[in-house]
Amino acid sequence: MRILLQFPEGLKSKALEEQKELEKQGNEVFVSSASCYGACDLAIDEAKKVKADKIIHYGHAPFVGKTEIPVEYKEFHQDIDLELIKKHLGRIKNFTKIGLITTVQYIHQLDEIKQVLEKNHKEIFIGKGPKCFYKGQVLGCDTGAIDEILDKIECVLYIGGGKFHYLTLNYEIPVFIISPNGEFKRVNDEIQQYNKKLQGALLKSSEAKAFGILVSTKIGQFNLQGAEEAKKKLEEKGKSAVILISNEINHIALQNFNLFDAYINTACPRIIEDYERFEKPIININKLEELINFM
Repeated sequence: MRILLQFPEGLKSKALEEQKELEKQGNEVFVSSASCYGACDLAIDEAKKVKADKIIHYGHAPFVGKTEIPVEYKEFHQDIDLELIKKHLGRIKNFTKIGLITTVQYIHQLDEIKQVLEKNHKEIFIGKGPKCFYKGQVLGCDTGAIDEILDKIECVLYIGGGKFHYLTLNYEIPVFIISPNGEFKRVNDEIQQYNKKLQGALLKSSEAKAFGILVSTKIGQFNLQGAEEAKKKLEEKGKSAVILISNEINHIALQNFNLFDAYINTACPRIIEDYERFEKPIININKLEELINFM
């Protein structure tokens, strides 16, 4: 079998090990060296070019439906020490009804974490987002696991590392994190600061005259229909708008146009976290109506 391996940035160091194992089994193996931003970013074009029989995509749970090339998802799991959960129970002693979430790396321990909390008299709620494969899983673009249970809980407890996922948890109730390195903190203030920056970008965008509308051809991000609707609405407001197509959205390439006052992003909603690199305001497509109202 001819196989293309695809790894996110943090797992690329495992490529040689996986390649050798599969070649021992008689397979012909290629490795995608391109950046990989998630399960929405499958190396379909590379697989077609080398006539691969399938892609093995590492580190993420299934996200995209049926594809031209079959995709096997190979998740990467890490264990979090359950003693860390017990250690920090006193920090959430005033909360009984808890919404529990994590990423795919720790999803295999979700039931164990739930049991630890329940043994300490907590009532645990676990929802499921529309784009997520597992109950209790969150993605950078899907916090539906909390939205679904928001009316039942007093706080959110996120198990995981980094800021990528928890910055999207913009709720009025307390949001706590326990990271694998043992850190515990409430992150509502940090989330609010992040959202203030996004709101500032929205206000600046309302003053723009020329918009670049960003469309990614990545299989799980492609949204040409949204871009066309945005172009029409902006032009109705007397603005100029150009739809810009690329696989990977690159702020340097965009700067070379030197044409746009602001950008509308229809691809991964987390692209706007790099707003400072774009040197122009950038907002997500879901903020378009709010932007139009400001104009």
